[in-house]
Amino acid sequence: MWHTCGWHAKVESVADLFFFPHSISFGCSFIGHGNESTSKNYSESVFRIPWGLQAIPAVLLFFGMMILPESPRWLARKDRWEECQSVLALVHGKGDMNSPFVLAEMQEIRDICEFEAQNKDVTYLELFTPKMIHRTMTGVWTQIWSQLTGMNVMMYYITYVFTMAGYKGDATLLASSIQYIINVIMTVPALIWVDRWGRRPTLLIGALLMMTWMFANAGIMATYGEVVPGGVDGVAEASMLLGGAPAKGLIACTYLFVASYAPTWGPVSWVYPPELFPLRVRGKAVSLATSFNWAFNTALGLFVPTAFATIRWQTYIIFGVFLVAMTIHVFFLFPETAGKTLEETEQIFEDPNGIPYIGTPAWKTTHDTKRTVAAEAGDVEVIGEKLAGAEKRAAAHTEHA
Repeated sequence: MWHTCGWHAKVESVADLFFFPHSISFGCSFIGHGNESTSKNYSESVFRIPWGLQAIPAVLLFFGMMILPESPRWLARKDRWEECQSVLALVHGKGDMNSPFVLAEMQEIRDICEFEAQNKDVTYLELFTPKMIHRTMTGVWTQIWSQLTGMNVMMYYITYVFTMAGYKGDATLLASSIQYIINVIMTVPALIWVDRWGRRPTLLIGALLMMTWMFANAGIMATYGEVVPGGVDGVAEASMLLGGAPAKGLIACTYLFVASYAPTWGPVSWVYPPELFPLRVRGKAVSLATSFNWAFNTALGLFVPTAFATIRWQTYIIFGVFLVAMTIHVFFLFPETAGKTLEETEQIFEDPNGIPYIGTPAWKTTHDTKRTVAAEAGDVEVIGEKLAGAEKRAAAHTEHA
């Protein structure tokens, strides 16, 4: 079937709607004052309540995941063909087990499962074979670039930015909370339209917008920021101070940056990597890509505070350059996967008329969700093309084997 992993990413994004960790923490910060050693009003509820409240969505997600159907391809690999067809009918055939689209998908899945059964001994080394290396690097760099956008810099260390903009105390927490609300609200359009937009346009537009706001922040701080020796209120990371219109501009660009990330790289960086790989290596490939995400997340956590304290506004320049690089990388090497089956995506990477070890040039790949909708509605012509493509790929796999 058309990629089901996107639905799991959407479930994660919906879960984010329930998680307002920063907002909860902000509200609970008014419980008592000071700390245990300096104030009689101190209460452990200030941190215990946020922990408890933020566990509730996790419990709901745990039970909610139990009623989600398994992936049709996973069921097929376990020889649970009736369940496989039932899930396909539920998602694409409006419950009709004999829908032409469902039957075409079943045949396509059978063909690919037969091929995978002949090549079932899979290790991580397969991800680095000439046939798979481009996909592996694309998945890994999707996760790396997601970190190097600078989004987590904005989220983790936003209090430093607002402190440099002249905010203090509760005003800093409130301004930071607004950013999280923007992040949640702006994720909603992606939940609804990300498959219509396509992966490439979403990533490219997101990178260009974030690049604009990142360089704007650098320009504002470089032009109007005043270096504060030792940092504002002794906080070394808050190494500059702005006021008036420049401070408001800094905050506005920060909010716009978050609003640009939330519907683009935020969800797509998780949806895209699983769509690149055949089922037999998907688990290993996605785990490898995700490990790079968290490795770079950790590295940025160590780098950014020191950068704010030492190179100040140039920190934004570094991330702006990263955004320029990822825009170029996405344009030339990230193929479109929206509206395509895993088998059709595989054909992109193994195109005999394409670039060696890369396949069809990324800028020549397109998405056409209208074909998907037409096929689901029973369009005979589109389904015929689908079956013909499946037979062609099956023949190619047999010949290759």
